[in-house]
Amino acid sequence: MVTPTQKLGRGKKDRIDALAETSSDAGVSLAASAWRQLRRSPVFLTGAVIIALFVLVSLLSPWLAPQDPSEAMLIDQVVKARNEIPPPQPGHVLGGDLQGRDFFSRLLVGSQQTLIVGVLATLIGLAGGLTLGTLAGAFGGWVDSVVMRVVDVMLSLPSLLLAFSISAMFARPNQYTVIVAVAVVQIPVFARLLRGSMLAQRHSDHVLAATALGVKPGAIVFRHMLPNSLGPVIVQSTLVLATAIIDAAALSFLGLGNPDDRIPEWGQMLGDVQNVFDTHPHLAFWPAGCIIVVALGFTLMGETLREALDPKSRR
Repeated sequence: MVTPTQKLGRGKKDRIDALAETSSDAGVSLAASAWRQLRRSPVFLTGAVIIALFVLVSLLSPWLAPQDPSEAMLIDQVVKARNEIPPPQPGHVLGGDLQGRDFFSRLLVGSQQTLIVGVLATLIGLAGGLTLGTLAGAFGGWVDSVVMRVVDVMLSLPSLLLAFSISAMFARPNQYTVIVAVAVVQIPVFARLLRGSMLAQRHSDHVLAATALGVKPGAIVFRHMLPNSLGPVIVQSTLVLATAIIDAAALSFLGLGNPDDRIPEWGQMLGDVQNVFDTHPHLAFWPAGCIIVVALGFTLMGETLREALDPKSRR
């Protein structure tokens, strides 16, 4: 039985431990304190492992693939009249697809195309968002109003619908049109976030001190406001990357991606099996599962990064 004196002593010990933990964080930079929190977070570690495996497989996929993903080496086992495809067999762990190509090899090589599209679309969207956000946050006034009204119009449209409309404008959709369409959708997200961060920096002590000392406006923007506003934007890019991968897969699924099916891509692989999903659901299960797991990895890492770097959410 625990006595009231023991309870009091235990509560005092808990308060001392909390004060000790708080004092240990004193004098530590935000990045170091965030890393200390992240490396003890199972959610962050799970997302990091997923992303690391995805990137590693994507980079090494040409060497990891046991067969040529474009060669129809199992075409003699395909009977389209009865919807028969090559089953799993030695040398082909997942069997073949509707054209007799090794499905496992196409799944591995498709990860590389998915990574390329997602990363390039995010980088282009980040560059465009940084440009618009810097203009709005640095100049303010009518420049801010014009930029933000354009951003509001883009944000008012569903992202997938906007990406679909942009991609459909091209006469010959391909991998690059998918990158452009997905990148344009991400621009207003980065622009609004950076603009808000820069407006908060405008009234900070170091910016007011630089202004009082007569520092030129350009130097204030690029040396003081912009560097200190990039943190939330960089963290957001990990979350946007998950959305970019899903949007790119959706466009390829709808037939707006690369028309050359010799170069596999997960969304394209999903679109190719629409007519045989009832008889061969595993052809859709594997690419869909890969897309979900990779998007989950980026989301888990992005959310934990945002919580660790946000002083308001820190305990």
